[in-house]
Amino acid sequence: MTGTKSTAVAYYTALGNKDMEAVKKCLHPDVQFSDPQEKVLGREAVLKAAKGFSTIFKTLTIRAQFGSDSQAMIVYDVEIPGLDKPLRAASLLSFQDGLISSIELIYDMSCFIEKI
Repeated sequence: MTGTKSTAVAYYTALGNKDMEAVKKCLHPDVQFSDPQEKVLGREAVLKAAKGFSTIFKTLTIRAQFGSDSQAMIVYDVEIPGLDKPLRAASLLSFQDGLISSIELIYDMSCFIEKI
């Protein structure tokens, strides 16, 4: 397993376990997070967003993982109480100094739209 892939898996495993100390250890101080709704800059701000996210899901299951020298991709499902089906998501992670420096989250909104 490449270093980027193993760090990405460690990050999402820690997030799924709601272990914010382990999540923090994977993040570069200048990490940037973006998804279709927001952009967050800096380790503490990204950690705060991760903590908030961890309060809304029941399970996070990694479905696939890919890695290269400078990036990794994690595909996962998140079970959120009240939704009929899991949220399907993929994250493109970039690395600096062996830590996650960028997280670009892409997800399928259909599980939310059907509830509206």
